[in-house]
Amino acid sequence: MGNTFTELQTKKFTFKCCGMTIEPTQIPDVLIIKPKVFTDHRGYFLESYNVDALKKLGIDYNFVQDNESFSRKNVIRGLHYQLSPYSQSKLVRVVAGKIFDVVVDVRKNSPTFGQYVGVELSDENKYQLLIPKGFAHGFAVISDFAIVNYKCDQYYKPEADRGIRYNDPEIGIDWKIPMEQAIVSAKDNVHPAMKDAELNFVYGSTY
Repeated sequence: MGNTFTELQTKKFTFKCCGMTIEPTQIPDVLIIKPKVFTDHRGYFLESYNVDALKKLGIDYNFVQDNESFSRKNVIRGLHYQLSPYSQSKLVRVVAGKIFDVVVDVRKNSPTFGQYVGVELSDENKYQLLIPKGFAHGFAVISDFAIVNYKCDQYYKPEADRGIRYNDPEIGIDWKIPMEQAIVSAKDNVHPAMKDAELNFVYGSTY
């Protein structure tokens, strides 16, 4: 990441070449990307990804895998990450429906270690969330269903797959759904609390 990425942590930028707006979140390394949407009587058009535009701001990822999931209302998926050197940066968007997307800082020595950011992503707002390495990721479905698509810059490695319990009280995530109605996989239900999770990310490293 170049100097422009550092500036992104405190300012908002608009890509003049394609109309995208990039905004930092409460955890500055996590970015919201808002594409320019062109609408008319036929529907809409948007440019969801532009390598050159991102590189101009020093945001340079080599995405190698696209994943897509379908989930019903009140499903919680997460919190997931892969250990370094197989850690993944992700670019998340919603094709249909609405989710509350959550990112937790798991970088040791980070000033925001253990804190989370939650962003509503939907087929209406068409926002995307750019998640660097060193973060755990999950989402809750707050519409009747949701189709989520995300890019990864590292392939899935089962041996490096790890997770943190979605309802860890020390993180205290408000998932924006009734927790008594939450639908969670057996795997996600047995992830450890963050204090017991295996973490090998250090703030300032490249992983």
